[in-house]
Amino acid sequence: MDEGQRVAGGGAAGTACVNRLDAAQLAAHVEELARLLVDTVADGASVGFLAPLGRAEAAHWWRARVAGVAEGRLAVWTAHDGQGRTVGTVSLAFPDKPNSRHRAELVKLMVHRSARGEGLGRRLLNTAERAAAAAGVTLLHLDTETGSAAERLYDSAGWTRVGAIPDYAADPGGVLRPTTLYYKQVGAGAGHG
Repeated sequence: MDEGQRVAGGGAAGTACVNRLDAAQLAAHVEELARLLVDTVADGASVGFLAPLGRAEAAHWWRARVAGVAEGRLAVWTAHDGQGRTVGTVSLAFPDKPNSRHRAELVKLMVHRSARGEGLGRRLLNTAERAAAAAGVTLLHLDTETGSAAERLYDSAGWTRVGAIPDYAADPGGVLRPTTLYYKQVGAGAGHG
């Protein structure tokens, strides 16, 4: 197993196993990931979808990610609880341009409502950061809804806030919200900047 492929820890969410999925594993977990995505949107998180999000649409979105994993453009981790249910996920999207292979975008960090408040989001974030550094990535970036719980997580995890863009994306209810841009240097790039 490579860095960030399997992690376990303490506490209810802490006992969740975090695994990196290959394309076949992602295809096999589409329905569980769809359930997680539907739950995340229903709870009001701005992850690119409007409410109500149907299970079929969510599954279709995840199925479309399988090719990206197979081609190495996307890395996906999932967290499973003691009953084997998918309770969290995070992904890294890798650019295909030669001048940007040193960076990746952190995308779709989601934790099911039943597993929140116990550090699973931070564990998923740390897993992605370590795996990025191990893969030679030196710069990570992301955007998240301004004022969200996710924003507080990135602030507390040492990410650097670049600024906010007003009316960037609609939240699940269709209201335009600002987004905050962040970056973090990891691996060999962590001491620079």
